[in-house]
Parts: sequence; structure tokens; C-alpha cells
Amino acid sequence: MTGTRVEALLVRRATLRIPFPAGFEERLVGHTVTAVTRRAKYLLATLSSGETLIVHLGMSGWFRVERAAGPEFDAEPGETDDDPKHDHVVFRLSSGMLVTFNDPRRFGLMDLAARGELTSHKALRDLGPEPLSAEFDGAVLARACHRRKTPIKVALLDQTVVAGVGNIYASEACFEARISPKRKASAIATSTGAPKPQAQVLAAAVVKVLERAIAKPTARFKVYERAGTACPRRNCEGTIRRIVQAGRSTFYCPACQR
Repeated sequence: MTGTRVEALLVRRATLRIPFPAGFEERLVGHTVTAVTRRAKYLLATLSSGETLIVHLGMSGWFRVERAAGPEFDAEPGETDDDPKHDHVVFRLSSGMLVTFNDPRRFGLMDLAARGELTSHKALRDLGPEPLSAEFDGAVLARACHRRKTPIKVALLDQTVVAGVGNIYASEACFEARISPKRKASAIATSTGAPKPQAQVLAAAVVKVLERAIAKPTARFKVYERAGTACPRRNCEGTIRRIVQAGRSTFYCPACQR
């Protein structure tokens, strides 16, 4: 989408997770996408108008890119594995491409932030540091956790602690760090918020599992969805267990994660 102009927009429903903003079509059509970036799990498309399109995929949302068959919203014949009744938003671009947002569960969202108001937008204003940025380390993690009595794995899912770490990689990071997901978050910090060694180890583990996932997105998880199987850690005789924390599945090895 970068460098292309939105020539037309088709919105097939009034709302996704939240309603579309007022004047959604008028605020997009005729403007050029100058950059596409990311903050946590939000996609950000900067527009020549100065506004920013904010997109979250939710649980099932994705984009399909096809060549337009004509001036409307018909695509050239091709094979897709989605149900077109879940095509909720279609962008027709000056490049001749159609970009379609498909979301069967409708947990995704689209919103617009006015010029200069992106960082104060309700979706972004309270986000913690990016885990793959220089702003994230054990000291930052410890300060965010030192007053929290929730389990450490639940704390990792809190986007105000660290942005963009999801349920799978929170479990994987705890395993990598040999830390029980049931341990209190405050246990990785002193009473003043200084990092204990576990904070440095866990922060490094978060970075490691995310970088590994990016490098090899099809690699098998070490603990996630492996309940009942032998722990993959060398010389560990434990068995992976599944528990539920804050309504989410957690997988861990009780033998080597303390």
C-alpha cells in the first residue's frame, strides 16, 4: 500500500469490534499511503492527509491482495481460501490492486487518528516498550512488575508492561528463562523496582523467542500445546502441563521451571 492512493473504499458493515469512525470513507479516499508501520499488534498506515489509519487484525483477521479486474471491486479470477461473506473492507488502490480485509470473527478493528493525535489515541497511549527495541531490558521489565501480584506470565500479556507479547510467546519465554509462569511478577524485582537476575534472564528470553519465531515462523513450539509430552530440555525428566491463567492456556514444565 505504501506510495499508492486510495481510489475507492467499500465498507460492507457498520462495525467490527468497534464502529468505523465518522466519515471513514471520505477521510481515506483520494489520499496516499505514505508509510506503513507497526506499534505492538497494531498496523499503522500514515496518510497524506496527516491522519493515520489504525488496524488490528483481532483473532482471525487478515488481508488479501489481488489485482482488480476493472474500475469497481471485482478481482481477477484466482484461488482464495476464505469465505467472501467475511470480506468487510475493500481498498481499491491507484496501483490497480485490491486490498481486502477479511475477518470471520470480527474481533479486528479500524480507526483513524487525527494529525498529531496518534500517540494519545486510546489504543496506543498506554502501551509499554517494544520488546525488540533498545528500550526493553530486564530493568524496564522489573520496574513494570515490582508492584504486581499477578503471575509473571499474566503480566507479560499486559500490553502496558511490554507491547505485543502474545499468549504463545509468554509461555515460551517463561520456559526459556526456566521461570514458573505461576511465580508472582513482583518476584523478579526488589521492593524498590531494581531488577533481580531473573528479570534480566526473562527479558532476554522474551527477545530470544520472538526473534526465533520471526526467523523460523513454522518452527515447533517447545511447550505451547504440548501438554502431556516430555519436556524438551536436555536432562529434564518433567512432563509439560497445561493450566489456565486469566482465561488463557499456559503450558510449562513443573520440573525445570521454578
